[in-house]
Amino acid sequence: MVANSAVDRVLDGLDPEQRTAVTAPPGPVCVLAGAGTGKTRAITSRIAYRALTGQIAARHVLAVTFTARAAAEMRARLAALGAAGVQARTFHAAALRQVRYFAPRLLDGRAMPELLDSKVRLVTLAAARSGLRTDRAAARDLAGEIEWAKSSLVEPSEYAVAAAKSARETPFDATKVAEVFAGYEQIKRGNGVIDFEDMLRAAVWGIEEHPDVAEQVRAQYRHFVVDEYQDVNPLQQRLLEAWLGGRDDVTVVGDASQTIYSFTGATSSYLVDFPRHRRNAVVVRLVRDYRSTPQVVGLANTVIQQARGVEARLRLELRGQRPAGPEPDVRIFTDEPAEAAAVAARCRQLIDAGTPAREIAVLFRTNAQSEAYEKAFAEAAVPYLVHGAERFFERPEVRQAMVALRAATRSTPGETPLVGAVTEALAAVGWAPDAPPPGGAARERWEALSALVQLAEEYAASPVVLPIGEAATVERSVSLADFCAELQRRAAEQHAPTVEGVTLASLHSAKGLEWDAVFLVGLADGTLPTSYARTPDQVEEERRLLYVGVTRAREWLWLSYGSARSPGGRARRPCRFLPQLDRSGGERGGPAGAAGGTRAERRRTRAVSCRVCGATLLAGTDRKLGRCAGCPSDLDEDLFERLREWRIRVAGAQQVPAYVVFTDATLTALAERKPERPEELLAIAGIGPRKLGLYGDSVLALVAGAAVDDLAPEKTSPNEP
Repeated sequence: MVANSAVDRVLDGLDPEQRTAVTAPPGPVCVLAGAGTGKTRAITSRIAYRALTGQIAARHVLAVTFTARAAAEMRARLAALGAAGVQARTFHAAALRQVRYFAPRLLDGRAMPELLDSKVRLVTLAAARSGLRTDRAAARDLAGEIEWAKSSLVEPSEYAVAAAKSARETPFDATKVAEVFAGYEQIKRGNGVIDFEDMLRAAVWGIEEHPDVAEQVRAQYRHFVVDEYQDVNPLQQRLLEAWLGGRDDVTVVGDASQTIYSFTGATSSYLVDFPRHRRNAVVVRLVRDYRSTPQVVGLANTVIQQARGVEARLRLELRGQRPAGPEPDVRIFTDEPAEAAAVAARCRQLIDAGTPAREIAVLFRTNAQSEAYEKAFAEAAVPYLVHGAERFFERPEVRQAMVALRAATRSTPGETPLVGAVTEALAAVGWAPDAPPPGGAARERWEALSALVQLAEEYAASPVVLPIGEAATVERSVSLADFCAELQRRAAEQHAPTVEGVTLASLHSAKGLEWDAVFLVGLADGTLPTSYARTPDQVEEERRLLYVGVTRAREWLWLSYGSARSPGGRARRPCRFLPQLDRSGGERGGPAGAAGGTRAERRRTRAVSCRVCGATLLAGTDRKLGRCAGCPSDLDEDLFERLREWRIRVAGAQQVPAYVVFTDATLTALAERKPERPEELLAIAGIGPRKLGLYGDSVLALVAGAAVDDLAPEKTSPNEP
């Protein structure tokens, strides 16, 4: 037994919910941990507490997670807590270690097969044997389908039915994908190699089919911890069950509201059903958010409150623990270039004011959106780095397209309109201006090439400034060669090396990260949620993706979208998950040079905070009341009754429904907030200058204590000027 001081050090500073998780008795424990609630601290403290109190030996613990970075952080924290010796690994690393160890026994002395780094080459061969011509993007999509099937324990003969049941958007006809899947497996065996899913399956097979292996593994590992449990797929769950061997000393940690990888086979069902499958499980909810300000937490809660589906059953309402911060900055711009320029300008200001560039992130739905921000940041001299993907001009399809464009300059007639010339040249690399192809990688390739066409449209439409004394602007007449030179210039600017910079990342790649300042951009329907989200489950995953983005911000959050994709383009609707992105009640942006300003129109909505807890209010009724629906009401019931009686009389005199005078929500807001001056009345949503003129004196008199009988009834009809 270790001295109490070491145990006390582990427990010191834990909040009540974390302490409950840490000190829970042996057996199944489910920790539902919201974003920023200290889940890593809770699970590492639980392991250390049990080791230091003699309940377990550190060497008998296996903690698994999904990234090498997260596993390394676990090991570092455990060592600092005095629990060195715990095996903290990714699922794949743990399986690889076991398969390599037992390979001589399982393979009768033969060497372990080589592990494939990528399926693409063999998938391309299998596709060719099936009569499919595939480029790299199509091969990646086929590889993704094979990974999904193998992770979901689906065999080639079962693929077509399973894909239909799961509403998969297959890159080719499902029967053809199944044929490629079977061919891939055959080629792989013929080459004597295995892929990552085979490795997990080998670990399962070794335990399930070899009692001596099972006995040794289970003797070594007796206590299990699984991080990010909402991201487990059926194959990983089967490996976990094999490790457990019917035992139940397992702690799982997850957040159903951060389930954003279902397209890879991940499912939150194991997290959702954990208490049902293990009846004696201890369930702990961590809801105290130590990462973000109450304003950011309030917005996150609002986004996820409307969630539907299975994951919503475990929805957590976070409670911000940090001091109040700035309200989220909500902006609407005329188009995406204006939005990107404003974001770059605001980042420049934040950096100049002392915020490290590494503590700023710009997050978008798709990697193809990065080009506008790479350009804007280069022009604003703001250092940046692209996280989780190549820079736009480094992408293989973009490099290939630029070669095709340069080649086309030799054969394209000089009078050909630029956009037409670009479209024709891109046809040589397989791009067509109709709907994008199925499959994530193919669609991403199509969107990247579409971005080049959009650049051509903007370049052709941009004016050229002439010397003083001549016409201010003229129509730009540009050739394909001019455009190629422009692309080369942009590529050179955006390839400038950076030591430290603002992070540009997709929302998926931002999972698990956090920054002081976060810009969530391109929040337009069709982009977020993506137009490819057609089923209710897919739409809900898009909502959770936005929730993940919001919860990445510690202090400062910006939300924006361009009303059109390009200057003069078709208008778009704002993201349906954010009702505050509404033009009604917005303000025009200031002059160029103002904070985040451009010459393009921009609008801002006035943020309203809960007067009780300080969270950002987005729902209409909450904004009207000035408080969250769950915060305590300070309603003056006598005033409310007098207001309601007065409303009945006024409505009767004017021969209109009572709600035309004031809604019940407005009466409640008046009885809670008790305004004493006209400007305080105007601060209540639903009361504008016109109603202030009609009813303001009477309402203020009632708030001051007047009886309804003391007031002269308003005779004016609300429909009169």
